[in-house]
Amino acid sequence: MATTEAPPSQSLQIRRLPQSQYIDAVRFLPAFSALDRFAVLALFDTHSSTPSLQIHSLPKSTPPSLNLQSSLSLSSRVSSLSLSTSPHKPLIAASTFSGSLHILLLDFNASVQSEFSVPEKSLHVGAISCVDLQESGVECVTVAEDGRVNLVGFGEGSRLNYRRVWDSDGLVSFTAAKWASPTEFATGEFGFGLQWWDVRKPGGPVSQFKGAQRMTSGIVHSIDIHPSRKHTCLAGGSLGTVFAWDLRWQQEPIILSGVGTGNIATHSPCESEVWEVKYDPYTRTSNFGNISSSRILPAMICSEDGILAVVEQGEAPTELMAEPCAINSFDIDRQNPADVICSLEWEYIAILSRP
Repeated sequence: MATTEAPPSQSLQIRRLPQSQYIDAVRFLPAFSALDRFAVLALFDTHSSTPSLQIHSLPKSTPPSLNLQSSLSLSSRVSSLSLSTSPHKPLIAASTFSGSLHILLLDFNASVQSEFSVPEKSLHVGAISCVDLQESGVECVTVAEDGRVNLVGFGEGSRLNYRRVWDSDGLVSFTAAKWASPTEFATGEFGFGLQWWDVRKPGGPVSQFKGAQRMTSGIVHSIDIHPSRKHTCLAGGSLGTVFAWDLRWQQEPIILSGVGTGNIATHSPCESEVWEVKYDPYTRTSNFGNISSSRILPAMICSEDGILAVVEQGEAPTELMAEPCAINSFDIDRQNPADVICSLEWEYIAILSRP
């Protein structure tokens, strides 16, 4: 596979921080001020079988460190983690393998001010595959392999209420979800299928993409939608596959990576499951804003075979990390896109600083 050499070690700084628990997911919190930076970790203690959410501060120090600010025990292991991006209304949404949903309201010291929850079996039968909060934090969407799509929001008295958008009775298994606007979101499923939903138009998805002939045996694990390119849905999944679905031209996906997807296979940085994919706002190119709207913006991925890389349409991938274990989750600091945090299978947190 053709991969661009990682930047020199004196330019790309990587710090690995050992943890005492398994890390299921990690996210940067939106910065409350220029001096503050926090991360949320979804953890599982394999010795006591205890799941929890922890909030850590990340001081601007060298080397970087994680300092525990607050911790919350959960009744079930976290299956998906999402944050609202507004620092004025910091919210965390965590779904679990038992089917419960927890939404945490934070104060400006990054401590949990209030917790709201929906008990298991209320939203889904079994594990919730994915939860995604709107940027405003007003509503979140949940999907699962039971074929249900739900919207959850705050009702009267700050209680959570929900409504079922769709129930396929298990005929479709949803695996990923992402908001595109306050009224639109995308979902992913088995067979590399994607759906586009508009809450103003009930009765099912308003548009669908079924995996191309050479992409029928994989699973979409992660979706991202760029705020300035809401017509394009980016997806990552099985066999190192990363592709974009442009709603304006729906016939064929735009393949960025993936083994067994034709001649683009030589551009695949990995050959296993792509657990997460996110658009990468980091760039040292002054013409970034002039990129054609038909061209897919650069994206970062993490994979089961230990790869953290940036893929770009028509270019060889740039490998940032190659670990002997899976990289399960990562996030890019919105305030400083040069910084990346990721969780490793072998109970490590890695913090990367790009030049």
